[in-house]
Amino acid sequence: MATQFHHKSIRVNAWLANLLSIPKQLLFIRQGWWTIKRLLPVLFAISFATVLLLENLTPATAQLSQLPSQEIRGVWLTNNDFDILKHRAKVQDTITQLRRLNFNTIYPVVWNDGYAKYPSAITQQMGIPFFFKGAEGQDVIADIITQARRQGVLAIPWFEFGFMAPLTSELASQHPNWLTQKRDGSQTSISAAGEVAWLNPFHPEVQKFITDLVVEIITRYNADGIQFDDHMSLPVDFGYDKYTVNLYTQETGNPPPTNPQAQAWIKWRADKITAFMMRLNQAVKTIKPNAIFSVSPNYYDFAYKLQLQDWLNWVRLGIVDELVMQVYRNDLESFASKLTLPEIIETQQLIPTAIGIMAGLRNRPVSMQQIQSQVRAAQQRGLGVTFFYYESLWDYAPEPLAQRQNGFLTLFPNLALRDTSQFTARKPSFDSISVPLFTKGSVGQRVRGYFLELAVAGGQPRRVLMDTGSAGLRVPKEFLGNAPIRSTGEIIKEELSDGTLLEGELVYATVQFGLISTEEPVPVLAVTSRQCIAQKPNCSAKSGAPFSGIIGVNYSERSLPYNPLRKLPGNLSNGFIVTGNGGSSSNGSLILGLTAKNREGFKLASLSQQPAINGIPGNRWDSKLNGVCLTISGSSMKNSCNGKMIVDTGASSGLAQFKSASLMGKLKPGKLRPENVVKLAIPNIFNYSLVPGNRDGFNLWNINISPRAEHPVVMNSGIAFFDKYDVLFDPTNGQQGFRDRS
Repeated sequence: MATQFHHKSIRVNAWLANLLSIPKQLLFIRQGWWTIKRLLPVLFAISFATVLLLENLTPATAQLSQLPSQEIRGVWLTNNDFDILKHRAKVQDTITQLRRLNFNTIYPVVWNDGYAKYPSAITQQMGIPFFFKGAEGQDVIADIITQARRQGVLAIPWFEFGFMAPLTSELASQHPNWLTQKRDGSQTSISAAGEVAWLNPFHPEVQKFITDLVVEIITRYNADGIQFDDHMSLPVDFGYDKYTVNLYTQETGNPPPTNPQAQAWIKWRADKITAFMMRLNQAVKTIKPNAIFSVSPNYYDFAYKLQLQDWLNWVRLGIVDELVMQVYRNDLESFASKLTLPEIIETQQLIPTAIGIMAGLRNRPVSMQQIQSQVRAAQQRGLGVTFFYYESLWDYAPEPLAQRQNGFLTLFPNLALRDTSQFTARKPSFDSISVPLFTKGSVGQRVRGYFLELAVAGGQPRRVLMDTGSAGLRVPKEFLGNAPIRSTGEIIKEELSDGTLLEGELVYATVQFGLISTEEPVPVLAVTSRQCIAQKPNCSAKSGAPFSGIIGVNYSERSLPYNPLRKLPGNLSNGFIVTGNGGSSSNGSLILGLTAKNREGFKLASLSQQPAINGIPGNRWDSKLNGVCLTISGSSMKNSCNGKMIVDTGASSGLAQFKSASLMGKLKPGKLRPENVVKLAIPNIFNYSLVPGNRDGFNLWNINISPRAEHPVVMNSGIAFFDKYDVLFDPTNGQQGFRDRS
């Protein structure tokens, strides 16, 4: 409580200080004593309100925090501002001036040119010199943050250069293996900072170095946050270094495309940077949960396609707390066109969002008229602003100092407080995402299947067979990573349909699909042994081939483990759509999260609800569709519509199971021949046919007799069904949907 009270009292003191500065502001704008006399009744009312505020601090501060106080009014403090920043008195004057003009955020640079701008133990251990020392020997960054905190201004250290560093820097010279390159072997590009090299964002040593610096900053200064700009990225032409080429080849089975702008190659690199940013966010939030994780990129289309910086995905993943999009344009129409982009509209619904505005350069001043028109354009759309950079606000300006500062006061006439308590962990905001379904698994290949890439307990991503006909995740124990795992000690034996008996311990661990993790640990069968049951000695375990794992995504659980998709965050847990690959070698896709848009075109069939089972969240549904019509040419099975059917990606061939031989007519158990064309239908839902054969194994169709069967006729459509139909699974309403792709 004491800490909370202190935090609030600082903001109230800053608010009072601003009120007391009003007479100075009035003098500054030269309105004259007669103006002050006219405002005396207003000042009296303010004083009276102040007394009430001090009499009842808690309700008043609570009321203030409910005001629209998250508008960003910021400025970057750059290397160009060092003549000011190195003097304590000038720093104090700077922050006081910004505070008086109702700015609320500063971004002091802490990393650029390959050098730390603070006395970093990490870079000192590497022998990298430190130049950014104050005139009195003080830590400049510590001084800025301390003085900003005293005056109620947020100080968010700015990690300017990101992965960029001069080729001549000690960092680049000492670690040439940390650098990436273009396809022609060149290592530099031309930027606003001149010719620069790029650290390889995919290299674990580079990632550790950047993470260590960021953690050091947050820990050393208890800073309000950390900001990364457009250089926390990689130009699209880079990534052809030996390490990255080997990594891409290992993960995809092919070398990188020669065209650096190939879509899959862009996405792979962008996703790797996104994954690193997720880990970096976790490292920051572990130390300070309410630290502001800020990014200041270029507009999205440019950032993603040319810089591999998928910042919209970062926002949707919940790892960005604040966005400042750089829009350095002189033309107002061109500037304003970037403020209404869909990604900006989406982002400002989720987090504080601002526009980076050029206030001028030493050799290119910007008029106050241009600044005001751009700020007002942003304000009209509910956006904040941040200026590049401090000295250009009024020291390198075409207007006199007083006129310039008065112009900013006109733009920001009132105080806009910022409250860091809101910057806690956010859930991903995706309504829906699509992840690939691969045609081959990581181990234990089979003729046909859809494999979903996932990581269990922070382990290496593995491609596991996706099975829509069963529920629960079963993987070899060695697939588990080093993240926390809760053991239950419960040993489970599970028999697969082919007679393979799996045995292992039931554990709880987080599961990550691409960039999305389950919200909490889910039950996983950590398999330690496989063998064939006596009745089926030729099961898949007989050959001794490695086990690729199975993820059952049905909602018909009979016991633990349950379908892990139930524990995806937000809307992603409300169902999924499987889109096949049409029998080609291309990937299919798994669309997580049902929306009104992606449900369009599906014809829906209802499932039967099953009783709840302790430990399994949500509703359970019978996985078998009712009233399915079956016709098999050359048999007595003619459009009999009393069958049940499972839609199953886990079965590489189709199956019809009959309770008695009389139902089969003249057919004999075993594989059907091409003349025994199979037709499956639910009137007005789907109408599917298949000519039995052995094309790559996918169009096999088997029949058998099982007197112990629960129903007269049960069919498993097999994986070939997904070549023709997209299939939707809705666990909320108990429905399966079918959309014909032919």
